Amino acid sequence: MIGLSLFLLFSIGITFWSVATFGPVLTLPLLCGAAGIVLATILLLRLKLRRRVKWVVVDGSNVLYWSDNKPALHSVRLVIEKLCSDGFEPILWFDANVGYLVTGKYMNPTQLSKALRYPARRISIAPKGIPADPLVIKDATKLRARIVTNDRFRDWQEHFPQVDQQDVFVRGRIKGKQVILR
Repeated sequence: MIGLSLFLLFSIGITFWSVATFGPVLTLPLLCGAAGIVLATILLLRLKLRRRVKWVVVDGSNVLYWSDNKPALHSVRLVIEKLCSDGFEPILWFDANVGYLVTGKYMNPTQLSKALRYPARRISIAPKGIPADPLVIKDATKLRARIVTNDRFRDWQEHFPQVDQQDVFVRGRIKGKQVILR
């Protein structure tokens, strides 16, 4: 941002210098200055108009059970759709056993991506033997994001005191095909 502002000021300076030195004549410094002004203005406007990403970390292993207390990727898909329509960018975390719960075999992020119709780069699976909970909390802390889960993370309060703050969490449920977040 500062570099673009300096580039804009430099381009304005070259343009004024060219006009002051050569008059209102088409010169190479005048063309370079004018082109710099246009380019810097466009880039600055793009920066100003770019939307800020609103991250949210989804505890996928918890959301799996939001519909009828049975593990189903459809529940996660509905929550993703709701979050995206509300302007959020979800990051999904699952325990290593997610595939066994829903298909009876291991699933990697690419396979989950196809099932959920969501980019694999936004899906993470905890390594075998490591719960996803601390990874969910770390990711949310790093991104300054809220966590979509009904889990209270009581086992992790000692290591992650921020889980005591209830505004960190987005609780929810699925009723029929409707996602209710609070």
